[in-house]
This record gives sequence, structure tokens and C-alpha cells, in this order.
Amino acid sequence: MTTINSTEVIANSKFNRFHLGLLLWSFFIILFDGYDLVVYGTVLPTLIEKWNLSSVEAGAIGTYGLFGMMFGAIFFGTLADRIGRKNVVAITLVLFSLFTFLCGFAETPTTFSTFRFLAGLGLGGIMPNVIALLTDYAPKTMRSMIVSIVLCGYSVGGILAPLIGITLMPTFGWKSIFWFAGLPLLLLPIMYKQLPETASYLIRTGKKEKLIATLAKVSPESHFSQNDEVINLKTQETKVPIIGLFKENRAFSTVMFWTAFFSCLLMVYGLNTWLPKLMMEAGYGLNSSLGFLIALQGGAIIGTLIIGRLCDKYGSKRMLV
Repeated sequence: MTTINSTEVIANSKFNRFHLGLLLWSFFIILFDGYDLVVYGTVLPTLIEKWNLSSVEAGAIGTYGLFGMMFGAIFFGTLADRIGRKNVVAITLVLFSLFTFLCGFAETPTTFSTFRFLAGLGLGGIMPNVIALLTDYAPKTMRSMIVSIVLCGYSVGGILAPLIGITLMPTFGWKSIFWFAGLPLLLLPIMYKQLPETASYLIRTGKKEKLIATLAKVSPESHFSQNDEVINLKTQETKVPIIGLFKENRAFSTVMFWTAFFSCLLMVYGLNTWLPKLMMEAGYGLNSSLGFLIALQGGAIIGTLIIGRLCDKYGSKRMLV
């Protein structure tokens, strides 16, 4: 009997079919995460005209989805520790795909807003858990690049929303682009079967057989047995009170992180929601206005890949500045 350190096995593994499958599924999920977020900005000019919405009412509808994301991130982040990230990924995928799909059947702003809030619960919980699952199994030498590639899925989805809007809305109306968001539901059974659960959760719940089978896929050149003893490096306690963020000379960096993140999200969600409408008010047609949204997401893809690579070379601190 030998001792297996699952953390070391994963960190020292070489990129193979197992990692590729996990990367592709993660990219697919984050793609629709981005699609479902940007799709509201794509239809906003049409909804304002159809439902005679004021700017305040249109902004409020967009905010309901973001409120859902806030609550979803908090709730599903906690739930993942209890039932596993794989199960939470499946639950949140159903939430944001189903209720974004149902937005295509909404006849009133109230119904539409309710569906956006419920979809937001899933959107808030999906990305942290997908990225955590991805990094849990990514080889150490490729971790940053793998995460950068998957995060590009968000921008690809952001490009897909206006592209599908340009293609479908003139013929099938604004509701059709919400129906496309239901596609992940059809692939959920296949995805759930192929996605792994995190090694730490399998160890904590005593699912040794499943863990050994997963590690054999992670590192095919290694030999594992059910008789081997499996250990996992303990991670540092994460339940730190907020006050702890301001201790030990962390106050300045905490405020800077909060300020940067707030400003980034204000810009991202503000432009994704209002850019097409702003460009139409500047005199551009609907399709041309949606083209600006495509350009915005295209820049995000290039920036993510370049800066992700530079972070590995020069460090995240410099690149953040």
C-alpha cells in the first residue's frame, strides 16, 4: 500500500484528454453565462419601444438580474461546500438556462423581470464554481492559461448574443434569441456524466473509488490501487471575517481591490446593457449598434489572453496596475 497525495498528482499531471474535456465543458458553460448576461442589452432597444419603457424602468429590469447574481453567488458558494461543485454547477446551469429561455415567453415587464432575477441566481453561482472546479484539476504549469481560455468563453458568448440578434430578430422577433439560451439544458445529461467532482469533496465524503478513478484519468501514467491511502493537502481556513481583510496591513489593498472591482463591473455591465441603445441614440441603426457590442467583446478576448499570459511572466500585481 502506498500513499497518494491527490494535490501533487494533479499539480504535476500533464495536459491530456481529461483536462481537454473539462476545459471544453467549462468553456461551453461560461459561453452561455456570457450570452445570457449580454442578451438583455441586445434586445433592450426593442423592449423599450415595444413596452414603452422609460430609461429608469429599462435600467431597473437589468438590475434585477444583477441582484439575482449577488444572492446566487453567496448562496451557491456556500452550498457547494455541502453538496459538491459538480452538483451546484448542474443546478445553476438549469436556473440560468431555463429562466433565460422563459424570458422569450414573457408578455409583460413584470414577468420578464421575475425571470431575469431567477436566471441571475444561476448566473451568480455558475462562474465561481466552474472556475474552482477547473483550477482544482488543472496542471500547475498551465493553470493561468487554462483559466484565461475558459474566461474567454464569457466574451465569446457576449459576441454570440448580438450576432444571433442581428440574424434572428428581423425575421423571428426579439423572443427568439432567448429561446437559444435553452440549448445547455439539452446537453446537461451528457455534461453531468462527464464532469468530475473536486478531489477534496470526494475525500471528505469518503468516495475513494470515484476519486481513484478520476486520478487515473488525470495522470494515466501513474498506477493507483483501491488499497492506496489517499491524502489531500489541507487548505487554509477561508471563513475569514470581513474585519480580517483590514488587519495586518491589508486595509489599503482591500480598499483598492474593492474599488477596482466595483469600477470594472460598473463598466462591464453598464456597457453590455446600454451600449446598443446609446449608439442608436447617436444615429446608428440597430445592426450597426449591435456591432459595437461585438467589438467590445472581441477586445475582451484579446485582452484576456494577452494579459493572462503576461501575468505568468511578470506577475499579477504588475498587470493589475
